[in-house]
Amino acid sequence: MGKKVLVSLLSEDQDYQVMQAADARAVGARLGLDVEVVFAESHPVLQIQQLYKGIHAPEAERPAAILVEPAAGEGFKRVGRNAVEAGIGWILVNMRPSYVPELRSAHPDVPVSIFGTDQAAVGRIQGQQCRALRPGGGRVLSVQGPADSTVTRERGEGLTEGLGAGFEVRVLNGDWTAASAEKAVTAWLRLKTTEAFAPDLVAAQNDLMATGAQRALTTHHPDWAKVPGLGCDGLPEGGQKQVREGALVATVITPSNTGPALEAVARWLETGTLPPGETLLEPASFPPEADLRPLGG
Repeated sequence: MGKKVLVSLLSEDQDYQVMQAADARAVGARLGLDVEVVFAESHPVLQIQQLYKGIHAPEAERPAAILVEPAAGEGFKRVGRNAVEAGIGWILVNMRPSYVPELRSAHPDVPVSIFGTDQAAVGRIQGQQCRALRPGGGRVLSVQGPADSTVTRERGEGLTEGLGAGFEVRVLNGDWTAASAEKAVTAWLRLKTTEAFAPDLVAAQNDLMATGAQRALTTHHPDWAKVPGLGCDGLPEGGQKQVREGALVATVITPSNTGPALEAVARWLETGTLPPGETLLEPASFPPEADLRPLGG
């Protein structure tokens, strides 16, 4: 079996996706894997076409495994079935579709697995950050990812748990980009009911959307321009830098999952050892929650 691995990610416009691509290439090079990274421009149809191109390639050119962060829904069950039927490993990144146990049972000799961050823990940490900043409670404008994303749902549930009692939350949806958050917040600001919900914090599900949300507030509601923002992903030159420079008050560091997933693929290729059905990496608060102090006002 060859050592080619196809890594299908969402968009080069997202810092976290670019980081995952760089991690995949670096780990692949270290492990002697032929890693091909493709971006789907966040379009499910384009991503399906890219995946089928690999699955239906001549046998000598097919990847041994596919690592994919699906652009929509339940994570392309039919595509995954086609992959494993061709003997190609199907590794899902940052997605927890319900069909994984079924594929694992039907194809026990082919790796079918999930590698992701504990997304509920990401949201829970962000909620705890909000509570550290506003121990008496308050109003949180939550800018989340696409409504049909399991990452969005799990981070949202974790946020609710971490906030606990005393907080009122308004939820807006973007698509993980700064532009989408700016558009969503701008539209919200045009509503007549907006003035009744002056946010104390803006908690976005990634750092890019936190930036877009703050840009919309600054442009369209200058009185709210200094509402503190919190993000997620926490890349060293992204969210962490924004926190150090004061653009964000906190972020949540979410590790790359492509490197650990490729290490599991390499073990399978070398020893036949299949990865577990699911591997979750732990996020961390930046700065540590103990270092956050209540905000005035």
